[in-house]
Amino acid sequence: MERRKTRQVKAGSVLIGGGSPVTVQSMLNVSAHDFAGSAAQAKALEKAGCDIIRAAVPDRESVKLIETLKQSVSVPIVADIHFDYRIALACADAGVDKIRINPGNIGGEDRVKAVADSCRAKNIPIRIGVNSGSVEKSILAKYGAPTAEALVESALFHASLLEKYDFGDIVISIKSSDVVTMIDAYRLAAEKCDYPLHLGVTEAGTHDVSLAKSAAGIGSLLYMGIGDTIRVSMTDDPVREVAAGIDILKAMNLRKGPRVVSCPTCGRTRISLIDLAKEVEKRLEGCGKDIKVAVMGCAVNGPGEAREADIGIAGGDGEALIFRKGEILRKVPEREAVEALMKEIESM
Repeated sequence: MERRKTRQVKAGSVLIGGGSPVTVQSMLNVSAHDFAGSAAQAKALEKAGCDIIRAAVPDRESVKLIETLKQSVSVPIVADIHFDYRIALACADAGVDKIRINPGNIGGEDRVKAVADSCRAKNIPIRIGVNSGSVEKSILAKYGAPTAEALVESALFHASLLEKYDFGDIVISIKSSDVVTMIDAYRLAAEKCDYPLHLGVTEAGTHDVSLAKSAAGIGSLLYMGIGDTIRVSMTDDPVREVAAGIDILKAMNLRKGPRVVSCPTCGRTRISLIDLAKEVEKRLEGCGKDIKVAVMGCAVNGPGEAREADIGIAGGDGEALIFRKGEILRKVPEREAVEALMKEIESM
């Protein structure tokens, strides 16, 4: 797929847009005043493969969290700020890598200029975050609802406030809880500006529902070449957001790593395939090899249907075949199948 051409910004050591790899973000959900708990969660996110971590900074006291996080992890830290421009300035002074604000809700133009000047001097990009609940009343009145057009007009209005003060290191997010509206909004934004876009379905729900909505929304846009960084919003442990985001990128061939394919089972299955597949996925966590691994229920769907897999197992009656690229290597008892598969992977 041909990715949309955008300008490029840099958050810490991570490049966003301009053809750089699509990154996965998540957000801390520990209290902003619990510095130790926030640091522990940030470390867990970094270990899970999170590329950028966002943290809410609701007051001046919680600005101290930025320094704690910077000392705890090496991934870039984004400060999420609403209303008080002084918090944005303090976070910039504290060494934050990126700031998320809505320039229209931090006060007069002198305050917008102060934030723009500070971020420009320190090479800190700003993400403008717009969602269905943040659209200005005048724009809502114009469109009658938080439509895709309304969301984009709001986002570009906020961008214009920064552009007025010669600030262009901007990333835009235009999130909706409605997947179709979200897709339409990002498509329209992609046509109207060259800023990098941060993709996400907001208020997407608990794990399973969020995964379905995010795969549909984020995946559709990535297929169109739209999107430079993503977040899978979940009412769940943020580590699961990261795993879901990585899986979406792998599915779109935008991130390397092991990809497990497994059949849904049927009446021919004579092996505990569901348990085997889950165990293989678990054992492959942290594996950096860019391989396709098949876990199949029988010989029909094994070396034949999954012959494109780099390595795989196919179930029999209490036993399994180990195969590579459709060629059978050997037969092993079911209880030894995962261990035998992992040994083959280690040798690759």
